[in-house]
Order: sequence, then C-alpha cells, then structure tokens
Amino acid sequence: MLKICGIADPVFACVAAEGGVDYLGFIFASKSPRCVTPERAAEIVSAVRGGRPIPRMVGVFTLRPVADVLRVADEVGFDVVQLHGKFSPEDVAAVKASGREAWLLDDGGDPGATAADGILIDGVKGNLVGGTGERSDWARVGVVQAAGKKAILAGGLSVENIADAYATGADVLDVNSSLETSPGVKSLDLLAPLLRKLNEIM
Repeated sequence: MLKICGIADPVFACVAAEGGVDYLGFIFASKSPRCVTPERAAEIVSAVRGGRPIPRMVGVFTLRPVADVLRVADEVGFDVVQLHGKFSPEDVAAVKASGREAWLLDDGGDPGATAADGILIDGVKGNLVGGTGERSDWARVGVVQAAGKKAILAGGLSVENIADAYATGADVLDVNSSLETSPGVKSLDLLAPLLRKLNEIM
C-alpha cells in the first residue's frame, strides 16, 4: 500500500486518489513547510471524497492534547491518527476508542509495548524526524511486524528505491519529499513515474 504525506493541494490529492494511492497524509506541525490548517485539510478531503476511489485519510500530529487531536480528526474526517512525540498510552487508547487507527512514530524500542495499530519507521536528520529525505532503518520493518503491528516505512523513499522498499514487506510505503519541487510543493510530474513503477512491481 502507498501513502503520500504532506498533502496540501486538492488537485494533487485528487490525481493521487485516482491513481490508486491508498492513504493521504495531512501534517499539523507548525514548524513543517507542509503544515495545513484544519480548514484547508477539510477542503481537500471533501474534494477527494467527491470522486472515486477514496483513499484513507491520515492526520499527522505533533505533541498536543489528545482532545485537540480528536477534535481536528472529527472536523476533517480522518480515518487514521499518526502521533509524533511523547504521547501517552492513554492518548493512544483515546484515538482507538474514537474508532480510528492509531499510528506511532518508531522510537527504536519494543513496538509490542504500545497498543498502537501501526508504527511509522522514518528517517532522522539532526532534531528533525520526517520529511527530511533521510533513509530510515529498513531492518525495523521485520521487528515491527513481529510485534503484530502494521509497519509504515518512510524516509527518503522515491521512484529510484521504491522497488527495494517494497521488497522489505512493509505494510505501507510512505512517500513525501521526493515528490516535491520545493518543501511542501508536490508535483504531478514526479508522482506519475512513481505510480507507474509501483504498478510494475505490485
């Protein structure tokens, strides 16, 4: 399955959906060039859901009260909540109790210690995690899956290495910065060859 994160443009989102992308991710982190407001995210989700097929929608949140996370998730209509930061087990439980999948950023520890449904394996650059184009530790895919969790593999995925990433057996391949002409600006010209490559190998 394919997830494209950092969605900020309705035209790109609709073309991605029509191309068979399984998940669209929306980032709510003020320091990210891909940050969107709940209102903008809701507009894009509404545009995508006006057609077929419909990907699952993912809200990506940095540390904030889980009540705020769920308020935005309700407002936009997210199917999955992806949490980055030191969210508590109670926060994860609250997300799951809302009827959504809960994904957590991999911290390198035991993925079986959390009740989250999925673990995001992402690249790190300095103090930044995600959207950096840095390759992650692909060996973590097997560790996450052995713990009974969905493995979401991110970090520097592109058309050049997507076949190798697919071969890891990850449940979801998460692509972001390689589809951009500048931080936060996705390109349909970059999306097309990625989708063609995935159609060849899947």
